[in-house]
Amino acid sequence: MIQTTVREFARKEIEPIAAKGDRESVFPKETLLKMAEMGLLGMMVPAEYGGAGLDTVSYALAMQEVAYACASTSVIMGVNNLVCEPLFKFGTEAQKQKYLIPLARGKCIGSFALTEPGAGSDAGNQKTSAVPSAGPGTGLKDSFYILNGTKMFITSGSHAEVFITTAVTDKAVRHHGITAFIVEKGMPGFSVGKVEDKMGLRASDTAELIFENCRVPRENLLGKEGEGFKIMMIALDGGRIGIAAQSVGIAQACLDAAIGYAKKREAFGQPIAEFQGIRWMIADMATEIEAARLLTLQAAQLKDQGLPFTKEASMAKLFASEMVNRVAYKALQIHGGYGYLKDFPVERYYRDARVTTLYEGTSEIQRNVIAKLILQ
Repeated sequence: MIQTTVREFARKEIEPIAAKGDRESVFPKETLLKMAEMGLLGMMVPAEYGGAGLDTVSYALAMQEVAYACASTSVIMGVNNLVCEPLFKFGTEAQKQKYLIPLARGKCIGSFALTEPGAGSDAGNQKTSAVPSAGPGTGLKDSFYILNGTKMFITSGSHAEVFITTAVTDKAVRHHGITAFIVEKGMPGFSVGKVEDKMGLRASDTAELIFENCRVPRENLLGKEGEGFKIMMIALDGGRIGIAAQSVGIAQACLDAAIGYAKKREAFGQPIAEFQGIRWMIADMATEIEAARLLTLQAAQLKDQGLPFTKEASMAKLFASEMVNRVAYKALQIHGGYGYLKDFPVERYYRDARVTTLYEGTSEIQRNVIAKLILQ
């Protein structure tokens, strides 16, 4: 029922405006408001905190349908859900009331700020610092943290109002000295820098965040000091299921476009769908999509059962993200020269697919995670 409902919404409300959003880099504010009403921005958050109270399998199915219609919209949805999860798991009751409920209800957009210019795959190599400080005029010891540093490649960075970010509170212990904070748009010393001009996902903004003596109240500490790296990695485990689902959705759109084109396009007196070379490409595409779909749903089910799922999430993300790039390549190849034109959606799918092997852990990082867990 959830998949059917989201599919109908996405095909009617999102797909018709996806090309315009991509072409003009338009952030889909109105669409997100409608999605919030459906509970899509806080799907796994319990109802008492403003969410839909659904499971990860439902989330994965919904992500597939939104990504099929518009990958840009799906990544905004995915990151908002990604932000909600650590707030629910590690946030205080006051933090849940102040931040989680509005995020889950879509009253504001959330952003996940981990990556830095020198800390991408090496996420433990953080340079952003956080130093305890007394608030001006409070007379209280260490009532604030002063953050200094830069984050980059941050999804929804220029539109978000609530950010989960990390900073180093103890350099001596490397990733064990990384702490997570909740930062609000408008806090003194916090600003948005460059908004990136990207190859794909162009209706989703990706921005630089700058902390210049940014004063963050101690009550905005998420979890405890030194738990930030652990909190972010736990969140990314679930996030990788979302990227795998997004990859499946984009790939399914590629396949459907290729099938439709192959049935209509004629060459040498017959539709190109009659040629064995095309038929085998379509068979391979469909088979790989189903394999990725099942890997994704398996990881989601394990998470819902409270069982270890890190390896399976990495497997799903690795296979699905590399699969969608192969499928997008073949879909464009089937379209021939027309696939290279912006008049055909497969050109957008091809660009949108490329980033899936990069964000939320590159394919190389996924292989490291999988091998470590198999060989331990």
